[in-house]
Amino acid sequence: MSSSDTSSTLFSPLALTQALPFLPLSQAKVDYRVDLRYEEGLIDTLLRKASTRVMLVNTGKVAVPHGQGDLVDYESVHMRLAFLPGEYLSGALAENPGILAFFLGQESAGPGQVHDYIAIDISNAHQDTPLPDAAHVGADDAFGPERDTPVTTGLTMLERAERQLDWVSLRGFAPHCSALEAGLATSASTLSMWHISQRHCPRCGARTQTALAGWGQRCSNAEDGKRVLFPRIEPAVITATVDSRDRLLLQHNTAWAEHFYSVSAGFVEAGENLEHAARRESAEETGIIIGDLKYLGSQPWPFPSSLMVAFKGQALGTRIEVDGEETEDAVWVTREEYVHALASESMLAPGKATIARYMIEEWLGHEI
Repeated sequence: MSSSDTSSTLFSPLALTQALPFLPLSQAKVDYRVDLRYEEGLIDTLLRKASTRVMLVNTGKVAVPHGQGDLVDYESVHMRLAFLPGEYLSGALAENPGILAFFLGQESAGPGQVHDYIAIDISNAHQDTPLPDAAHVGADDAFGPERDTPVTTGLTMLERAERQLDWVSLRGFAPHCSALEAGLATSASTLSMWHISQRHCPRCGARTQTALAGWGQRCSNAEDGKRVLFPRIEPAVITATVDSRDRLLLQHNTAWAEHFYSVSAGFVEAGENLEHAARRESAEETGIIIGDLKYLGSQPWPFPSSLMVAFKGQALGTRIEVDGEETEDAVWVTREEYVHALASESMLAPGKATIARYMIEEWLGHEI
């Protein structure tokens, strides 16, 4: 190896790159306890336990206490899930086939103490389940401050949730909550979106039924073996590309808001590995050929069912040729140029829940 080859290796922009230490949707603080998903009557058993914590999800959005939905645009705020007593929801679950329940896992709360977590998905609920007697006792701890407000006659639990809780998207919730609740919300949202999008067996077209505590579906067609179906995950690559001067390549896609710039991303094609996908997407969108790649991390992205796999790549050249269809503009920026662009609002950064933001911050050396 020549001295020039050694120098380029030692001082490669990728040499000091570290895996991303924190990603808001990738914080697995709960033990999934996959073995429990096969237990008959697991959901009913857990809903009767006082230590079980139950959250609500609706078309991918999670329920938070009233008033917190107004905080998603603020920088330094803390948000939390609205947890409900399971005993008040077991009746609604039994009487309404449109309501689904997902066992999210367990958390150790100390010696001999365990919290079980369940998500109740009301995306397909018909709002006709009667409110159980005395449901106002304790339930208002989650709904809001109106602890002593009497229950309106005939008002269902789900109607109370719709009226008195705020519903927040995962994008808005994840940057402001604990790692534990970010993980719970991500799992619940992912399963919710899958059950909404797949209601029939993709092989025979028969209706599906929830199975494995919400982590699967069973085809209702006995002639087809009542096969068990699992969520499909679509892998996508996302790449922060730097050149020999350690400038970052940022691009603006035609579908994005004005001034929004991010890094290259795209779905993995059939029969393609991750590295090839990263290089192909960059070449197609910007004309930049990538050489070395370094893995940064991964993040579930349930919009509706992606898994984002992040790389940092070194460009073999700097000549940009955007495709003009998907990508409208692409530029190389130094750290100083990027900070100035953000300050002048000529560029807008990716949101706090996105892996792209953390990739850019890793290159930048500090938070945006």
